[in-house]
Amino acid sequence: MALNLAKNPLLQPVTVLAGWTFVMQAWMHVTRIQAIGKYNVSIDAGKINQELEQKVPTNIQAIAHNYNHLHEQPTVFYAVALSLIAAGDTHDYTVKAAWTYVGIRIFHSLFQVFVNKVLTRFQIFASSSVVIAGMTARLATIVF
Repeated sequence: MALNLAKNPLLQPVTVLAGWTFVMQAWMHVTRIQAIGKYNVSIDAGKINQELEQKVPTNIQAIAHNYNHLHEQPTVFYAVALSLIAAGDTHDYTVKAAWTYVGIRIFHSLFQVFVNKVLTRFQIFASSSVVIAGMTARLATIVF
């Protein structure tokens, strides 16, 4: 039996979060290239990471740090969302949870770059964890 997976509404939040990751990547490249010149950061492989951390202001570093964060917990989101898609889940609550997760992650990115209060940022992160835990529980009810 062939499933029409292309019509699954969970593909939209998956696509948006992947797209947002590329937005953050472009932003990181632009700011890092400028920072390397402006702050005289060595491009020697043995020095660049240390000098970026030492010489570049934290508000600029936050962009690269957030880009890295988008390759951590969101990988669980992708796995769970794609598994829900493969399982044929299109329930309204599941779709809303996926959009909520994506919205929180985008908000987390912007908060980290522009405000970066660590305790608040952790609370934002924790709320996204609750959403993805709920999505994982939903998946478990389908596959077990």
